[in-house]
Amino acid sequence: MGATSQVLTDGSLAFDGIGMVFPDGTEALHDISFTVNKGEFVTVVGPSGCGKSTLLKIASGLLEPTGGSVSVDRDHLGYVFQDATLLQWRTVRANVELFSELNNVPVAERRQLAQEAIDLVGLKGFEDHYPKSLSGGMKMRCSLARSLTLKPPVFLFDEPFGAVDEITREHLNSETQQLFLREGFAGLFITHSISEAVFLSTKVLVMSARPGQIVAEFDVPFDYPRDPSLRFDPDFAELSGKVSVELRGSHS
Repeated sequence: MGATSQVLTDGSLAFDGIGMVFPDGTEALHDISFTVNKGEFVTVVGPSGCGKSTLLKIASGLLEPTGGSVSVDRDHLGYVFQDATLLQWRTVRANVELFSELNNVPVAERRQLAQEAIDLVGLKGFEDHYPKSLSGGMKMRCSLARSLTLKPPVFLFDEPFGAVDEITREHLNSETQQLFLREGFAGLFITHSISEAVFLSTKVLVMSARPGQIVAEFDVPFDYPRDPSLRFDPDFAELSGKVSVELRGSHS
């Protein structure tokens, strides 16, 4: 049986009984159900190959699941991939303007939207630079800015900071948190890093090995904004340890 989808106008994302079986018979996901409401930041952790990225592709409409339903407004959906996916022949400004350009937004309006997003992610002064001259962290900031021009009520993050060094990653975590607080979107974030998951999220979900299922759920009690020093707090370490226990069990 195929899947159904509907548009939610309240800025949330909902999965109901999602299943995914690929044509070769591989069952990637089994009976996934959860909701991400506006103002919530939910992170999914799980072993490699458990279907985390597949879940995001289903949310965005890039993949059609074989069972269950998805509810989300896909016309206003932010999506940041593992790679920054910038166009090398376009400047930072032109890359950030791309989605508005594709949506036929008038030049003056898309220029303003792009500049606001560039300022927000800390790339002011780099508008005329090309991707080849940017660091890995700056490329991801540019990718974030590009999606921010859509003013997305729902934001999907597919392991966006996995390829940068640890210090840059921590900076990007803090900046993502600030964007979340400012924009108030419903965020769904995929990562292999337990520390990253706990630092960013209002809730952490743990997936099992394939076929991926939700096997544990943790509410994160820390108030926003969260200082990077939170990672050294005993309560942070305790919660991270609980997530780690469940994650290790999910491999079996």
